[in-house]
Amino acid sequence: MRTKRAPIREIAPDPKYGSVKVAKLINYVMRDGKKSVARKQVYKAFELVEAEKKQDPLKTFDEVLEHITPKMEVRSRRVGGASYQVPMPVKPRRGFALALRWLVAEANKRPNKQYHTFAEKLAAEMLDALEDRGGAVEKKNTSHRMAEANKAFAHFRW
Repeated sequence: MRTKRAPIREIAPDPKYGSVKVAKLINYVMRDGKKSVARKQVYKAFELVEAEKKQDPLKTFDEVLEHITPKMEVRSRRVGGASYQVPMPVKPRRGFALALRWLVAEANKRPNKQYHTFAEKLAAEMLDALEDRGGAVEKKNTSHRMAEANKAFAHFRW
């Protein structure tokens, strides 16, 4: 285990929207340090979502995060030689990180035949999340179902 907690780094907001959340999304999308490529893809996805929904893409992005962010998750606890899946509330910072991770991962899983660019995949995943569909929402629901199923072990929380 660590002797000290890792410091929480301050992240600069993105240049177009001035949002730290969008900057985080860009960092999750980025591969091999190519931030300008990731930025273009995210902005293009936001344009596609804006064209579809006819509202501010930042508001839409916040709604998407609200639909994807988990409230409960299970964590393993060893008690008396046995491991139990103990349901616990998700802290906001972790919930946000999970939501972004799931959004990007599920967008990547979408088939290349139907969507030509990553921006289209990301936009489609965001639009599906708004309607409580898509892989990211399914991951959240799975997390909540696991927590619900293991409610009997909630007394092991400490």
